[in-house]
Amino acid sequence: MAGTLFLVATPIGNLADLTTRASQTLAAVSFVICEDTRHTGHLLASLGVRKERVSLPAFAEKQRAAAILERLERGEDAALVTDAGMPAVSDPGEFLVAEAVARGIRVVPVPGPSALLAALAASGLSTGRFHFLGFLPRSGPERRQMLEEVAALRASLVLYESPRRLAETLGELASALGDRRAVVGRELTKIHEEFVRGKLSELAARYAGEPPRGEVTLVVEGWSGEERWPEAEVRAALTAGLGRGERLKPLSREVARASGWPSAEVYRLGSRLADDS
Repeated sequence: MAGTLFLVATPIGNLADLTTRASQTLAAVSFVICEDTRHTGHLLASLGVRKERVSLPAFAEKQRAAAILERLERGEDAALVTDAGMPAVSDPGEFLVAEAVARGIRVVPVPGPSALLAALAASGLSTGRFHFLGFLPRSGPERRQMLEEVAALRASLVLYESPRRLAETLGELASALGDRRAVVGRELTKIHEEFVRGKLSELAARYAGEPPRGEVTLVVEGWSGEERWPEAEVRAALTAGLGRGERLKPLSREVARASGWPSAEVYRLGSRLADDS
């Protein structure tokens, strides 16, 4: 019989958050699949567990998955862990899990700490529905397209971001989504855990030139259905600005921020108005 692939959630900061079941699973499996073998080595040492560690970094997951799947098919049990949180969610493991399922290998989640859920629960924003974006594309049309796709969602938005890019991303979100309420969760479960709340523009100004330290999870309120101007009002604002000789790109950003429309939609509308005139 084939073995079992356990997906073991590990602490996102506080080691005391590791569950008893997770500890027992790591002690029982034949080998542990790691995002970073050194990082996981420290965790296993703290538990007094000695296990073979197999490296599965994100950049080499597809190349290294085959050997792991063969061992599982031969009957060995394995635990997949990442550096923090739940494997396969914005971390290595998605491809391995899909291939294991396709081969009929049993996959068992061992749930536990999650930055996504911790930040959402403590945000003070709506938790009934949420949309997880993971890490936004760094730049280009893919980034703009993703923001356009979620602009009209009433669900809260949750995403991860690098501290170095946080201020820029907050500014882009304000431009694309409107100046909504948001929460920056930093160093969750650690000694210096912090939640900073405010409008997107306020948070962008706060972190401009002074990136925060540590891991960041960002929660943004969904579209309220009330903040978005009707198209006629957007057209009127664009027409007035163009009539004053304002440049379309900065005008579009300004109108988007005030109207709740995605900046790309406002720009396209403005381009059509400029062509017609």
